[in-house]
Amino acid sequence: MTAVRLTWVQPEDLVGHELRQAAEDGRDPAAALRAWLAAGGHPAPERAGSSPAPAPPELRALATRLLDDLAQLPPRSTADEPQSWPAIQATWPPPPAAEAPRPSAELPTPTPQSPPDARTPVPAPDPGPSPAGQAPVPRARLEAGRLEGRLEAAWWGRALGCLLGKPVEKLSLEGIRALARAAGNWPLNDWFSERGVPPHVLAAYPWNRRSAPTSLAENIDGMPEDDDLNYPLLGLLLLQRHGKGFTTADVARLWLDELPAGRTFTAERIAYRNLLLGLEPPVTATHHNPFREWIGALIRADVHGWTNPGDPAAAAAQAYRDAALTHTGNGVYAALFVAAATATAATGRSDVHTALRTGLAYVPPRSRLAEAVRFGIRAARTEPEDFDLVVDRLHARYGHYHWVHAVPNTALIAAALTHADGDFTHSVCRAVSGGWDTDSNGATAGALAGLLAGSPDALPHRWTAPLKNRLATTVPGFDGIGFDTLAHLTAQEAARS
Repeated sequence: MTAVRLTWVQPEDLVGHELRQAAEDGRDPAAALRAWLAAGGHPAPERAGSSPAPAPPELRALATRLLDDLAQLPPRSTADEPQSWPAIQATWPPPPAAEAPRPSAELPTPTPQSPPDARTPVPAPDPGPSPAGQAPVPRARLEAGRLEGRLEAAWWGRALGCLLGKPVEKLSLEGIRALARAAGNWPLNDWFSERGVPPHVLAAYPWNRRSAPTSLAENIDGMPEDDDLNYPLLGLLLLQRHGKGFTTADVARLWLDELPAGRTFTAERIAYRNLLLGLEPPVTATHHNPFREWIGALIRADVHGWTNPGDPAAAAAQAYRDAALTHTGNGVYAALFVAAATATAATGRSDVHTALRTGLAYVPPRSRLAEAVRFGIRAARTEPEDFDLVVDRLHARYGHYHWVHAVPNTALIAAALTHADGDFTHSVCRAVSGGWDTDSNGATAGALAGLLAGSPDALPHRWTAPLKNRLATTVPGFDGIGFDTLAHLTAQEAARS
């Protein structure tokens, strides 16, 4: 009988990731590592979600015990990387009247635009004089229409960036560069394609097996299903059912009702399993979950920024309640960063640099994620001509992290957006060309760059045409939906109090 090898849940695979996580977050895993290696345990799979063969019963039992033992190791001080919501909020800069020093001399950080628990609306711009003989357009309706256009561009951008990164997901940086160069597409500026790529290059760097049939230039026909789009859809569904005051328990119930377990990965799959075991948030994020600082919460954060334009504090609060189901520490901070930056960009009155600075204001300033984002932005400014040099610096500094970890990927997203200076094509291409979690990075960069573009008409036709305004998904009620419809539904949630 053939064994079923579920990805991201087998104890013998999780323990290697937890050993790595412990070393990264300041706990000492040496004793557990010695016990694991002495018993014949293997390191965590580098790219896949499971090892090729199941472990014998005694090794699996040891892995389970070691996961429990590692969870009991005392963490380092939480002063730099706070865990609770009040402690995270305490790291935010005070209101302008306090005139406190900025937390980083390397990158100026703006004061949050509203207090953590307030909803301070940003005034709409003056619509200007109306054409002669016509009644003026009401300001609220005009601004709502502009927001809907920005949101449509953001949905398009998220899909386009995701699709660009899908065929090279899990490939090394060397492989991504080799495939694109062989096709005459480097620096990356268009869809990946097999046309003209020599067989020996394809053999050395095979496309992502599941994604290549629907994501190369020669076969794109609509936007295929991807978790980077499923989660924003679930976020929209969450707001439709529960409003902006949803709880983490509401997120959990929604997933159990509407998200197939097989469509979850890494931290989300572990949290799903923990829910089925009868555990409740926030334990769902920590019990045998070595992926709790990976990128999953970040890819769920856009919708919280989209629905709180001009209120990054409210966006960050929503993103925290969403992220707490599955993530802790830097995994949560990445979601706060994206949500607050997105809320700022959604006003239509911000450039990309202001949006990124605002996002960073909601991240604990001495955390590893804040340091990485600052490094990525600084590297992009230092090497304004050649983004490959920026990527090389990022990989040299953060390449020891797993390719799905939030720290390197968030740094790359920030570097790509900074280097592109708001240009849509450059934003998605730089994010994907940097490697690591290519489809997620392309999606997040594309969503923010789409917001800044302001309208779907501002996105190049060569990007939008193959998607045919059609999104495939298993999230109930959304299969085949258009990005224009999604923008309308999202704008409705943004308008709800």
